Amino acid sequence: MEIIEKRIKERNKIINDAKKYALSLKFKCSAILIGSYARGDFNLWSDIDILIVGNFSGNPLKRLKSIDFPPGYEVIPINMEELNQKLIKKDRFILDSFRDGVILRDDFNIEDLKP
Repeated sequence: MEIIEKRIKERNKIINDAKKYALSLKFKCSAILIGSYARGDFNLWSDIDILIVGNFSGNPLKRLKSIDFPPGYEVIPINMEELNQKLIKKDRFILDSFRDGVILRDDFNIEDLKP
């Protein structure tokens, strides 16, 4: 049980840290912790994956340059139009993000869009 308790503590710490990061963003957004930390199957080499839905425009590189994120974080910025298109198309990445993800911040009420 000690190993399981240690992993639960580690995951909860990451969720809390990611939530603090999401709440510190100075723009309107919704943020979801996705990937291995959200699912609980993380390992020593796992990064912290966060899907950020915001009022983004331009190419992905331009979007990433507009967001300051800590080392070890992998940020995926999309806008509401892209999110809605992906939901309509039943995009596997977005469906998995909603199914397994941990909502850290929800300025756009994306929780209501869950399939």
